[in-house]
Amino acid sequence: MIVLRSLLFNLVYYTNIILWMILSLPSLLLPRVVLLRIVRAWSHVNFFLLRYLAGITCEIRGRENVPSGGVLVASKHQSVWDTFAMFLVFDDPCYVLKRELMWLPLFGWLAAKAQMIAVNRGARSKAMKQMHADGAEQLAKGRQIIIFPEGTRRAPGAEPAYKFGVVYLYSEFNVPCVPVALNSGYFWPRRQFIRRPGKLVMEILPPIPPGKDKAAFFEQLQSSIENASDRLLVEARGHASPEQTRIA
Repeated sequence: MIVLRSLLFNLVYYTNIILWMILSLPSLLLPRVVLLRIVRAWSHVNFFLLRYLAGITCEIRGRENVPSGGVLVASKHQSVWDTFAMFLVFDDPCYVLKRELMWLPLFGWLAAKAQMIAVNRGARSKAMKQMHADGAEQLAKGRQIIIFPEGTRRAPGAEPAYKFGVVYLYSEFNVPCVPVALNSGYFWPRRQFIRRPGKLVMEILPPIPPGKDKAAFFEQLQSSIENASDRLLVEARGHASPEQTRIA
């Protein structure tokens, strides 16, 4: 049953994303807010598809921990789900993403219109400076800068691999940093076909105020995200059916 539901969800989801990107093309000629509303509507549709095709309900906890205005958001990254769910949590999210994604037809055009921050990972110090300049510009507009501190998706429970970029941005931006924990990778695993039914949870943790020592910030950020994500993974496994456990 899980295999059939996963097949149906994947077919509908990936067909749907192409259709939405094509339908979004006219927004390239309109104010950016139009595209934001389209992406938010698409995200709602994804939540609907997850619930009724894959049997995955989505819960977002800790919305009261989101400060108003421009902030830095540092999120665990386990699944494709993480890339669109932020649009239903934050007012105007601005993702930090690798530059190569901007070269993709349709997606790259829309990401440029959305004024996402593209980073050339190979440039290192130059990339950091550019990321700071672009991020400061978007923060001035009251946007939320979304960064995945590990740089790529990690399997649930995997050893953390946080990079320096989030520390650099925190020290340079002088704004609160909002940690985000989740268990999405259990239900929507990276590079896997299966979608496991159950309750997927994203938890917004209390913000870390600006001005902390870099080492202290890094330790607090990593420990808060990892501890909460591990707790959510235990919760996810605790609700797993015998069939899900066998597949896992």
